[in-house]
Amino acid sequence: MEADPKGGYVLSSLAEVVERILGFLPTKALLRAACVCQLWRECSRRILRTQQSITWVSALEPGPSNTHVLVHVLAEDIEKVQVLPQTVLYIIADAETFSENREFCVYGLKKARRRYSKEIAAALENLLPTRCQVLGLVTPGVVVTPQGSGSHRPIEVEEGEAGFALLFPKIDGVKIQTFHFFKDPKRQTINEEEFAEAGLKNNPDLRAVLLFGYNTWKSGSTRFLRQIVNRLNEKSIILAGGYVESITSLTSENHNQPAETCGVVGLAFSGPQIRCASVLLDQDVTDEKSAEAAMQRLKAAHLPEHHSLAFMFACVGRGCRFYKSKPNLEADAFRKYFPNVPLFGFFGHGEIGCDRIVTGNFVLRECNEAKDDLLHGYTTVVTLLHLGSAKASQA
Repeated sequence: MEADPKGGYVLSSLAEVVERILGFLPTKALLRAACVCQLWRECSRRILRTQQSITWVSALEPGPSNTHVLVHVLAEDIEKVQVLPQTVLYIIADAETFSENREFCVYGLKKARRRYSKEIAAALENLLPTRCQVLGLVTPGVVVTPQGSGSHRPIEVEEGEAGFALLFPKIDGVKIQTFHFFKDPKRQTINEEEFAEAGLKNNPDLRAVLLFGYNTWKSGSTRFLRQIVNRLNEKSIILAGGYVESITSLTSENHNQPAETCGVVGLAFSGPQIRCASVLLDQDVTDEKSAEAAMQRLKAAHLPEHHSLAFMFACVGRGCRFYKSKPNLEADAFRKYFPNVPLFGFFGHGEIGCDRIVTGNFVLRECNEAKDDLLHGYTTVVTLLHLGSAKASQA
């Protein structure tokens, strides 16, 4: 049977029809289609420019083999996503299943986990675009919204194997930049040029910074972290994050970093359209009512839920046991007031943040002369980040 010449003419000449058809394809298939001809390439580029929604892949059940479940889920679902990620933040729970032999001593177990984490990192990075910025963290537990919809109930996973990967495409008016500072015994301070290169200095559009300290058990780590935090403690910037077990992936990592040093990694969000807010749930927040009161303070920022996401950084000392065996209490309190915003985060060994609301150049919270105390323990920091209006895909 001969091919229909009219069909061939349509698919090689009519851009509107081709673009409509290609708009149904996931990104990987779309990139392959772009190689067919010049028309398809131009149509594919236009489609990719409209796909600016944040996408994520989440893994909540243990995997079938020795590798982490997030590797299996991402391998399957990366073929289906309809964005081209430019920046990826992934966090995996430090499950005991990482080690084949659970009889290791503490040192042996940490060594096995560290080696295994590198294998996981390599597997995850191989699934992502080559030019993608990747930041990967290992934590004792994670907070994750099941994929598919931001309205799904976020889950606090305090034990076991779980993880997520946030996929940020190129977003008009928004710049996301990874950075890394490590403690160098040969010098006492970080120079201004390094801060400027990371987008953390001389950047009037800087709106939010996620900070993650690692190897915080090392001598001098808290002082080093405080040095960085103090230089960023401005009322016009939201700072949030916490202390993690380790970092596994960082595309901008300095290869001259000494072994077993302590340091800080993170993401800087810049753009005049970005609006953000954060609240601190301190040790006095011990029940559902007081947790909801904190979320009401966050709600008072009046940030749009569309094209927004939230982060929750909690102490390992909180969670279910802290709330007298009530699981998922803080994540549920967030969902009550933000029904359509996906929530992500982790349980760590210390928290960074405070009550602060920033909308563009206007600070809703009254500024005080004194700097905020941003380093905490036994607390939870919840941050809401609105990235402005996004171009919806017209598939």
